[in-house]
Amino acid sequence: MQHVVGIDIAKDHFDLHLLPEAKTAHYRNDAQGIADCCRLLAQVQPEAIVLEATGGYEQALTVELQAAGLPVIIVNPRRVRDYARSMGLIAKTDKIDAKVIAEFATSPRVSLRELPDAQTRQRMAWIARRDQLVESHVAESNRLEHAVDPLVADSIRQVLAVLERQIAVIDSKLAEAIAADETLQRKVEILDSAPAIGAATAVMLVTRLPELGRVNRRQIAALVGIAPMNRDSGQFRGKRMTGGGRLRVRSALFMPMLAAIRYNPRIRDFYQRLVDNGKSKMTALIAAMRKLLTILNTMIEKNELWKPNIA
Repeated sequence: MQHVVGIDIAKDHFDLHLLPEAKTAHYRNDAQGIADCCRLLAQVQPEAIVLEATGGYEQALTVELQAAGLPVIIVNPRRVRDYARSMGLIAKTDKIDAKVIAEFATSPRVSLRELPDAQTRQRMAWIARRDQLVESHVAESNRLEHAVDPLVADSIRQVLAVLERQIAVIDSKLAEAIAADETLQRKVEILDSAPAIGAATAVMLVTRLPELGRVNRRQIAALVGIAPMNRDSGQFRGKRMTGGGRLRVRSALFMPMLAAIRYNPRIRDFYQRLVDNGKSKMTALIAAMRKLLTILNTMIEKNELWKPNIA
């Protein structure tokens, strides 16, 4: 049996389980604990080290394991929970969770996923912070509409001004980072050439969807969560549904898609044909989004600007 490691990680600590020896270890989730863990795993040289995506608590450990050249795999916690339920595993502690993750790591369906480099992680962090600022700006703007008291209204305006300055700072940093990287600059230029895809959406796509141009059309649609999934059983034929994937990318593409079905002739005609054939407007919109994403994927792959007849 290959050496595999499961790690259950939390804010302050993490637990490790090594198979087939069933060896366990407990570490603080700090610089010293991460260093101790890396030393152990460097000696063992496991075939796979699996961690769940935990909203950021796994990042420091993942970066150090990656820097040490160790095979790190980040998986969706839902996949591990589904595996545990399928095995009838109900009890739950940090040590048990680490063991379950290690056993899940032996599955042949678990594969290495390319982890982003330091520059990509930095850009992703900036984009995530920009999303938070924009959400706060929307919330404060909504409050301003109903603010009657002059003091409250003035307070909201001052907060909005701060948020706008912070958004501008991040936009400036992102622009500098893109300008300093010829490959990224070219990708943004290509995406921005498509009707209805502006510079901000192009930057979002190259940051949140670096796989563009490197995977096929089915894979890119699945990554974004706009690939139709079958729901059939026996003679029953269920309605095809989309879901999962990268919600932030999907959400950020929604408004550009509304513009695309008005101003992008290729997408507009495709969308209208679906509606004319009886598809609901939302179904047609998702299908049009999938088509546009496929076109953008091809443009990046071929290093070509927008052409009305691009495949």
